[in-house]
Amino acid sequence: MSKTMEPDLQSPLSSEAARPEWKHPSDHWLRGFVIDNRAALGTLAVFIIMMGAFLIANPTVFTTWYLYRSVLTTLPVALFVVVPLVFVVTCGEIDLSFPATMGFASWVFALVVQAGYDPFLGIAAALATGTLLGFLVGSLVVYGGLSSLIATLGMNFLLRGLIQIINEGRSTALTGLSDSWAYTIFSSQVWGIPVQIFWALAFVVLSAMLYNRHRFGAQVRVVGDNPDSAQQMGIDVKRVRVKVFIFTGIGAAIAGTFSVMINFTWWPTAGDGYLLPVLASVFVGGTPTWGGIGTVVGGAIGAVTVSFIQTGVVAAGLSGFYVQFFNGLIIILSLLGHKWNQARYR
Repeated sequence: MSKTMEPDLQSPLSSEAARPEWKHPSDHWLRGFVIDNRAALGTLAVFIIMMGAFLIANPTVFTTWYLYRSVLTTLPVALFVVVPLVFVVTCGEIDLSFPATMGFASWVFALVVQAGYDPFLGIAAALATGTLLGFLVGSLVVYGGLSSLIATLGMNFLLRGLIQIINEGRSTALTGLSDSWAYTIFSSQVWGIPVQIFWALAFVVLSAMLYNRHRFGAQVRVVGDNPDSAQQMGIDVKRVRVKVFIFTGIGAAIAGTFSVMINFTWWPTAGDGYLLPVLASVFVGGTPTWGGIGTVVGGAIGAVTVSFIQTGVVAAGLSGFYVQFFNGLIIILSLLGHKWNQARYR
């Protein structure tokens, strides 16, 4: 009679093999966090490496608060446009009209303040203008059936040309703005820190919650990934697409208003210099061009990265001719990193 082989329950090897591997709950949370935010973390890594290189190149300048304060003064203007543009690109569209929307809405703000009205009324008028222009641009694309690339580019030239025709290149000085409550609340300094950066951070946080936790953000991602499936799920695809353009118009209006309050002057070219840096920030931040995927936090980090490039290159002792080179280098390296890092490519 053959002897039945039974496992030796007292053997250390058998007990170790039978024992399930235990992992701390924080390990699962950390792994999930890294996977869900790999695009933003990749952009953050690029920013840290870039700042480390600048710090080594000129430690005296990059350990001075004045450098960072100058960047934090103008960075919010870019953040107010980059974040809504993440929604537009995720939805599978593009908006190149935001520079002119910035100029037009800030022009309305300047006109109201110059007429002697309260700046808060000017802010409300600028927001209404941005909302209206965003709706107009979105309607041209969605209901007019035009390509968003061509339609928004045409609107950018049209609005900018209208501004130049009416103003004939003249600027508007708002020297009395510094004595208003609006300036104190939105554009002064607290302990040497520009107040506008706090408003911009609040805008980023609320937009990230809207994108990741709200039904609208989910609808934007579904529409960008597959509009036909979104339609079958009961989502009003056209309305969602128009809404992202309206959101961009509102963000551009806020950005234009802040730029006027920072400089105490409205220029007919207001917003023109933000086209390429803002687009670069969106794509450097990890939002791909095909739609359905995006990251608000990554876009914000991308805006910080792009904002520090020009200041960092000059402060490191290089001439301004290197700025475009480093802009292109950072953009290309970031896009290559995101291409390898995206789940769809893997």
